Amino acid sequence: MEDKKQETGGAAEEFTIEGRNAVTEAFRAGRSIDRVYILDGCQDGPVMTIKREARKQDVPIKYVTKERLDQMSETGKHQGVIASAAAYGYTELEDILRRAKEKDEPPFLILLDSIADPHNLGAIIRTANLAGAHGVVIPKNRAVGLTAVVARTSAGALNYTPVARVTNLAKTIDELKEKGLWFVCADMDGTRMYDLNLKGPIGLVIGSEGEGVGRLVKEKCDMVAAIPMKGDIDSLNASVAAGVMAYEILRQRLG
Repeated sequence: MEDKKQETGGAAEEFTIEGRNAVTEAFRAGRSIDRVYILDGCQDGPVMTIKREARKQDVPIKYVTKERLDQMSETGKHQGVIASAAAYGYTELEDILRRAKEKDEPPFLILLDSIADPHNLGAIIRTANLAGAHGVVIPKNRAVGLTAVVARTSAGALNYTPVARVTNLAKTIDELKEKGLWFVCADMDGTRMYDLNLKGPIGLVIGSEGEGVGRLVKEKCDMVAAIPMKGDIDSLNASVAAGVMAYEILRQRLG
């Protein structure tokens, strides 16, 4: 079966692949799959093959009802399996670091801890490009992937700013620390961002819309930066916070 574009409640558009053979072939062809939806309780051979392929590639599996699959399906022939495929391909972390080296610049990465809103992700990718970040890193679970909405919101930046997807953000921070990067996360209880040295090889960590940066990821960061605020509410939208922090890093780099 062919790929279909799926609109959920008139909102996030994704590319979907329906049917057991089509999903199996997508995995084997190396397509970037964000998530697989499988009929709850289905245990036959082809479905077990799909589960195996998903686990091999660290793709999240979500078990859903037949009604949910029927709602998602455009063909009516999902056979108990629908995969959500990325509109754009992901890159490897090493490729992002290589990109910085080729530009003879200290690496600047933006890492996102469970951003769920595709408009926020698209806006952050756009900001990353304009602020000179070499790439964006997102987790595989509990986060939006590179849907068509993300691509549109990035206003073309996805063509220039690579996005890597990792299984464990905290572990990835440890690996990048070994390569010389320092990490700063945005959080209200931190040091005023203007008082921090944000030069050199750096990873900027931005938390989710509702929860902020998770405890384990925050503990891995070398610095916690607070964005000065004078208004009546106590937090910024995730993409705005990313923009403010990214441009402070750019200002210090240019200075």
